[in-house]
Amino acid sequence: MNDIVPDVLDIEPPQGKLQVNYPVGVSVQDGNELTPTQVKDVPEVIWEAENEDQLYTLLMVDPDAPTRKDPKFREILHWAVINIPGNKVNLGQAVAEYVGSGPPEGTGLHRYIFLVYRQSKKIEESLHINNRTRAGRLNFNTRQFVAKHGLGELIGANHYEAQFDEYVLIRNKEFS
Repeated sequence: MNDIVPDVLDIEPPQGKLQVNYPVGVSVQDGNELTPTQVKDVPEVIWEAENEDQLYTLLMVDPDAPTRKDPKFREILHWAVINIPGNKVNLGQAVAEYVGSGPPEGTGLHRYIFLVYRQSKKIEESLHINNRTRAGRLNFNTRQFVAKHGLGELIGANHYEAQFDEYVLIRNKEFS
């Protein structure tokens, strides 16, 4: 998965793929290039859940900030939802509300990685980052988050790449 090991994960992602579909009719296809305009709205994420009682965590990160060659802000947290019953993301608890891609002009392609983990128990977390703030998003660490919350098996992953387009300027004006 395009150097995601070792940049974000220590082990190869599982064979299970996440289906990630955006409202404009594009889908994430294991490293395909999408535009910030195409991915500005919350996608539908689907995976094969054990049952409705099993809880899951969904993360979306960008490990390439500000650039892939100089990732001093690795990782940027774009989305985090915990305590998802089955695969009903809308019923989970958003720790970080969804923010689409926003790679700065001239920084090349950034990877946007979706990960779903099986939880061993319900997570108690009061943190909530709204989609209008950068606070709490820079230098996120997937490994530390997984360890802190005792997340279980990584059951699915997928990613796309994106580079600057004019929508990034609109998106950035929305941040406080």
